[in-house]
Amino acid sequence: MAQASDKTEKTVQAAPPTMTSGGERLSYWSYFVGQSMSYTMLGGFLTTYMMMIGIDLTKIATAMVIVKLWDAVNDTIFGVIFDRVKFKSGNKSLPWLRMTLVLIPLTTIFIYQIPGALSQTAKIVWFVVGYILWDTAYTLSDIPIYNLVTMMTTNLIERNSILSIARVFALGGAFVTSMLATVLVSERVGFSFAQTALLISLIVVLTMIPVAIKGKERIKTKPSEEKYSFGKMLHYLRSNKYLLLFYSGYIISGVLMTQAAIDLFVSYYLFGSALFSTLMLVLSALPMLIISPLINRILKHVDKFRLFYWANAAFVVTGLVVYLVGYKNVLLYIILVIIRSIPYGLIYTINLTFTPDAVEYGQFKTGVDARGVAFAIQSFAAKFTSLAQPIGLFILSLFGWVTIDASSFAQLQSMHIEQTAMALNGLWITATLVPVIGTALALIPYHFYKLNDKDVQVMAKFNAGEITRAEADAALSRKY
Repeated sequence: MAQASDKTEKTVQAAPPTMTSGGERLSYWSYFVGQSMSYTMLGGFLTTYMMMIGIDLTKIATAMVIVKLWDAVNDTIFGVIFDRVKFKSGNKSLPWLRMTLVLIPLTTIFIYQIPGALSQTAKIVWFVVGYILWDTAYTLSDIPIYNLVTMMTTNLIERNSILSIARVFALGGAFVTSMLATVLVSERVGFSFAQTALLISLIVVLTMIPVAIKGKERIKTKPSEEKYSFGKMLHYLRSNKYLLLFYSGYIISGVLMTQAAIDLFVSYYLFGSALFSTLMLVLSALPMLIISPLINRILKHVDKFRLFYWANAAFVVTGLVVYLVGYKNVLLYIILVIIRSIPYGLIYTINLTFTPDAVEYGQFKTGVDARGVAFAIQSFAAKFTSLAQPIGLFILSLFGWVTIDASSFAQLQSMHIEQTAMALNGLWITATLVPVIGTALALIPYHFYKLNDKDVQVMAKFNAGEITRAEADAALSRKY
C-alpha cells in the first residue's frame, strides 16, 4: 500500500513552471561577473597597491584592520535598512542594484587614485575613506542581488539553478580580473594600478547594466520582521556547538591565509616576474575545475565532513613540504603547488556547505529554525577572514621589509629596489608557512565536530515532520 501511495503522489506532483526568461537570467548572471571583478580588484590587488605607494607596512596593516572590521559588521546594519526601506515602485532589490552599478565602479576607481604627493597619514586617510565608501557600495549590492532571485521565481529548482550558475559567473569574473590585472600591472606591460582600476571598472559597469534593464521582481513579499543583530548571532553560536566548532576552525584558518596579500611580490622578488603569478593561478585552478563536477559523486561514497577534515590535513602536509623545499627549484615548486591545490580545491568547494547541516542540528535540538541567523554568521565569518591581509603585512613587517614607492612593477624594476635576505625569507614564510600553521590550528576545533551526513539527513526528516522523534533517535548513529 505504501508503495502504491508513493507512486500516486509522484504522479500527482508536477514540475513547477519556469518563471524567468533566458535574457533575464543572463542579466542576473552578468551582474555577478561585474560584482566579482570589483571585489577581486580590491581583495586581490589593493594590498599590493598600498605596499607600493610609500607607506610603512605597519601603518597599512593598522588601517586595514579598521576597514576590515567595518567590512565584517556592515552587512547587519544594511540588513536592517534593507528590511525597512520601501520604494515607490514596490521593488525591493532593483533600486539598490541600479544605484550600485554607478557606486561600485566609481568607488573602485577612487580608491586607486591616491596622489603620490600626499603624506603617509593623508594617504592612509584617503585609503580608509575610499575603502569604507567602496565596501558600503558593495554591501548595497550583495543583499539585494541574492534577494532578487527570490523575487524572480518561486520555483525552487529554477532558483537553485540560477544561483548555482551565478557562482560560476562570479568565479569567471574573479579569474578574468586576476589574470588581466596581473598582466597589466606587471613589469612587461607597465600599467599603473590607477589605469588598471579604470579599465576594470569600465567592464564592471558594462556587465552590471543588463540587470537594471532586464531584471524583474514579479514576486511581492512582506518585509521580514526578523533582525539579525550581532548579539543574536553570538547567542545562537553558543546554543549550536557544531556551528561554533566549524566557524571557529574556519576563522582560524581564514585569518592566517596570508599568501594572497603578498602574492605579486612573491612572484616578482622570488620568481623574477609578477607574471609568474598568472601561471600559478591557471595551474592551481586546474584541480578545482576537475574536482567541482565530480564532488557530488565523491560525496556519495565519503562523508562530507570527513573529506573536509582530511583535505585540511593534506593541505597542512603538502603546504609544509612546499615551505621546506623552498623556491630555488622552480619546476619542483610548480609541481608541489599543483599537488597542494588538490586538497585546497576540496576545501574551497565544500567549506560553506556545513551551515545548512548545523541549521538542521540546531532545529533538531531546540525546535527553532534559525537559518537566517546561521547564514548571517556565515557571512560575518567570511568577511572576518579578510583580516588575513593586514595580518600578513604585520608579519612581513617583522622581517624588515623595505618600503616601496612606485606606481607600477615596471617603475619598480627601473628603480632597482631590492629587499634584504631577511625580508625575502619573511616573504616566503608569510606566503607558505603561516597558512599551514592556521590550517593546522583549525584542525583542533574540527576534531570535535561529530555531525555526519547520514545523521543530518535523519534530523532533516524529523524537522520536516516526516518521521517521529523516536524514529529519529533510533536511526541516529549517536546521541546528540
